Amino acid sequence: MSAAIKLAVGSLLVGVVVLGLKAIAWWITGSVALLSDALESTVNLTTAFAALIAIKVAQRPADANHPFGHHKAEFFSAVLEGVMIIIAALFILREAYDGLMSPRALDAPIEGLLVNGVATALNAAWAMVLVRQGRRLKSPALVADGKHLWTDVLTSCGVAIGVLAAFVTGWWVFDPIMAALVAVNILWSGSRVVKESLSGLMDEAVPETTLLQIRKAISAKAHGAVEAHDLRTRHAGKVTFVEFHLVVPGDMTVFDAHEICDRIEAAIGKAVPDSRVTIHVEPEHKQKHTGIVILD
Repeated sequence: MSAAIKLAVGSLLVGVVVLGLKAIAWWITGSVALLSDALESTVNLTTAFAALIAIKVAQRPADANHPFGHHKAEFFSAVLEGVMIIIAALFILREAYDGLMSPRALDAPIEGLLVNGVATALNAAWAMVLVRQGRRLKSPALVADGKHLWTDVLTSCGVAIGVLAAFVTGWWVFDPIMAALVAVNILWSGSRVVKESLSGLMDEAVPETTLLQIRKAISAKAHGAVEAHDLRTRHAGKVTFVEFHLVVPGDMTVFDAHEICDRIEAAIGKAVPDSRVTIHVEPEHKQKHTGIVILD
């Protein structure tokens, strides 16, 4: 079992525990805000399961029908997570509206907050693990799952403030008001997750820092060539795809051109792990006098 799959399974287990604690907190208090918090945790379970499936699919080797691999499966999971976050926020807004129309006193708010606090601490710790390890493993699904949990942590903190304010002041309307404010924040967070995931599905280029590393690797290791141009990049899951044209002298042998390509591929692989490099070798008359400067 790979590290990514172990983390995805861990998310399922943590999600079950957190949902149970939040359900208890709502049952104790009857708080609309705590109910909303528990409802969001049901989304956590759904998205954690989706992430597990996506990661398993993404790790399948390339085949005849998918010659470039199955890496993009993780982006579909991340999009699903973003959509589920938005749906949860809309549901919370509905519950908040009902609470605003008919505010009521809460039962045992302190006890409920303590139980919810344990769930929040567990979520926060696991969210940090998922985001850190997801970035290390270049897993969009794990990173999206971790960011989703962070929105859950923010939700829980906001809910705690609202419940506490309602208890201290006796203005029970604070409970649904805070639920509504948290829902708006969740809507914004969910839209960001969807946007970032769609960029991967649309073959968005790698970040500028990564692109600079690739250009430096080509420039440093392409000596003997004339020019490198038409550099294109994209990422799918943890894999980075790099394509460009390499112009070589017209009288250069295939062996020598291949040696240059091997040097470049090794350099890019060192600078950008899990990269797939495709180099189109062209004769001298194809140069465009633009692109990457070759260092002698």
